[in-house]
Amino acid sequence: MTRVRLLALDLDGTILGDDLRISARTRVAIREAIARGVTVVLATGRMYRSALPYSESLGLSGPLICYQGAYVRERPGPGGAPGAILRHITMDAEPARAAVRWARENGLDPHVNADDQLLMEVGDEEAPDYERLAGIGAEFVPDLVAAIDHPATKVLAVGPAGLPARLLDAGRAAFAGRAEVTVSHPEYLEFTAPGVHKGAALRWLALRLGIPMGATMAVGDQHNDLEMIAAAGVGVAMGGAPPEVRAAARHVTAPLEEDGAAQAIEEFVLRG
Repeated sequence: MTRVRLLALDLDGTILGDDLRISARTRVAIREAIARGVTVVLATGRMYRSALPYSESLGLSGPLICYQGAYVRERPGPGGAPGAILRHITMDAEPARAAVRWARENGLDPHVNADDQLLMEVGDEEAPDYERLAGIGAEFVPDLVAAIDHPATKVLAVGPAGLPARLLDAGRAAFAGRAEVTVSHPEYLEFTAPGVHKGAALRWLALRLGIPMGATMAVGDQHNDLEMIAAAGVGVAMGGAPPEVRAAARHVTAPLEEDGAAQAIEEFVLRG
């Protein structure tokens, strides 16, 4: 097997639990991978500002893949200089507004990300919980649809666990050619620009770094990780991932609770 040179890790459900902590075993595995010269990056649906503290706590030096691959940005430079935005693919305002309306019509509560800001409508009952999980305060607007007056990075719609997955096919049919639709969490249905997904971002980053896809590894747990897992030379699905995601993977590891990502790094990077 080709030596892994680029390792892309999903965050929530893969290395980050509901308690917002990364286990000691996972931290050690990542640190040892870096010591062997592997470039380790986070590939997440989260905002850049939300994902950055985890990248820093892990000692990662590579850029962050955020918003399902729509946004790739370097870490801050010396003295806190802003990290350079390497790639930003936005969705047009019209389909973003349509996604907000469609989400509400189907029992979901939408939020909007634009320019690494979180927009929520005044009175949104989900705001406190989502702000806690994201670690980011929202900007509240009186009318979310009207607030989308320029291209957005992502629309995220929150609903009861299981509902986003049940709506996935209908969402993809409704927005075919206008937006990419995926599930990133049992409670989250997400809309990005057409062609935006973590797999495309991983290919783009590997090309930029001069690393062949055969020397990449990706680990994830949800529908939004499927393309990345399928594209990577070593694609790993977490135990408990949806059947379609497991089918796209070359390997299925243990679930998060058993440090499945760390086990995969140990097997395919540290013993490879």
